[in-house]
Amino acid sequence: MLQVYLVRHGETEWNVARRIQGQSDSPLTATGRLQAYQVAEKIKSEGITHIITSDMGRTRETAQIIARVCGCEIITEPRLRELNMGVLEQREIDSLTEQEEQWRKSLINGTHDGRIPEGESMPELQERMFAALNSCLALPSGSKPLLVSHGIALSALLNRILGVPPHAGRRLRLRNCSISRVDYQNSPWLVNGWIVESAGEISHLTQPALDEQQA
Repeated sequence: MLQVYLVRHGETEWNVARRIQGQSDSPLTATGRLQAYQVAEKIKSEGITHIITSDMGRTRETAQIIARVCGCEIITEPRLRELNMGVLEQREIDSLTEQEEQWRKSLINGTHDGRIPEGESMPELQERMFAALNSCLALPSGSKPLLVSHGIALSALLNRILGVPPHAGRRLRLRNCSISRVDYQNSPWLVNGWIVESAGEISHLTQPALDEQQA
C-alpha cells in the first residue's frame, strides 16, 4: 500500500487580502511560514521520503520549510499548480463585477463546463492533478511522498478519487496547511485503486486558517 500525504500551501498575503491567485503568486505571510513549520513538526515522524511540490512560489516556500525539518529533497511538479483563473487572476474578490463574480461562482458552485475567460475548466484541473498523483506509483517501493499543492486543486483531486464529477460544487474544506492522506491499494473493490484516508486535518495548527472560499 502506498500512502501519499497532501498539503495545501501556507497562508499568503493575497489569501488575507481576498485576492484571486490562481497561477499568479503571492508570498507567504509570517502566519503561513509558521503553518508550514507546524506541518513539518506534525509529519516528521511519518517517514516522508519525497516532497513533490507545485512550481508556484507559495507552494515551493511551504515545501522548503517542510523539507528542512524532514530532511528531504524537493521535486517540482507543474501539474500540481492551482486552477488557472484566467482574466480574474490578481483581482480582489470584492472588486469583481456581477458578471465576473458569476464566472468565479461557475467554478465554485460546479456549473457544468464552467470556465473563466482565458482560464482552465475543472475537468482539465482534475485530470492533471490525478495524473500527478498516479505518477507517485512509479516511485521506489517503500516510498512515502508528500505533495504540496493548492486549495481548489487538492479539492478537485480528492473529488476525483471519491468519484465526484468535476463540475460538482465543492464539498471539502481544505484550509491553509491542512493535511490530507490518500492510499493506493490493489483491491478489486476500488475503481481506481485510491482511497481517501483523511482530508483537511488542521489539529497541528495553533492559529485559525483560511479556506479557499474565504480567500
